[in-house]
Amino acid sequence: MYIFIGNLSFLDLWHSSVYTPKILMTCISEDKSISFAGCAAQFFFSAGLAYSECYLLAAMAYDHYVAISKPLLYSQAMPIRLCAFLVAASYLGGFINSSIITKGTFALNFCSNNIIDDFFCDIPPLVKLACGRKDGYQAVLYFVLASNVITPTAVILASYLFIITTILKIHSTPGQLKSCSTCSSHLASVTLYYGSILHIYARPRLSCSLDRDKMLSIFYTVVFPMLNPMIYSLKNKDVKEALNKLFK
Repeated sequence: MYIFIGNLSFLDLWHSSVYTPKILMTCISEDKSISFAGCAAQFFFSAGLAYSECYLLAAMAYDHYVAISKPLLYSQAMPIRLCAFLVAASYLGGFINSSIITKGTFALNFCSNNIIDDFFCDIPPLVKLACGRKDGYQAVLYFVLASNVITPTAVILASYLFIITTILKIHSTPGQLKSCSTCSSHLASVTLYYGSILHIYARPRLSCSLDRDKMLSIFYTVVFPMLNPMIYSLKNKDVKEALNKLFK
């Protein structure tokens, strides 16, 4: 369990550091430009880390399912070798798909103005600058979306379906509450992260209004990664006592 949580923390730290320094420098500096190579690098790392987190959250959902459904066999069902493999596969799958979408995005013909209507280099504002036919790129985009968002979402939903079935079979109320508390932090992280990503990218067309998406993209790239440590720390008794003292 802590292997997954540690790597989630690492991903959140790395993910937010891809954006935050440049965003802060853009806000306080008169020079708000970014080079083509810098934009491509920012796009590649941000996409790779975002996709890796999608896979990692799916692996964590399966880990929770095993912990709740087979608690006595957890050590045998989830050995350290399997956990390390799932983490490595999450990084590998994320950055392979990031390479595909980065190559497809920056192969477009950018014939519009060179002003990116966003806080960072992302798919919607870059596609808005492109001209010509985008049918092939849209097919690649839907493939990447299906493999990196929809597939992990299906794994998460299936895992929680089995988890709910197991919880309903528990006759004692304390046992049910303990099982629910095991999944509460992960479920909160999944809801915040996937909710914002699906709202921005799971759309039937590429040409869409960017005004509302700007602030939402800031949330899933900067705010939500900072919230995850707090969400997972709420299980700690010392943190709960400190928060109670603070609110009182």
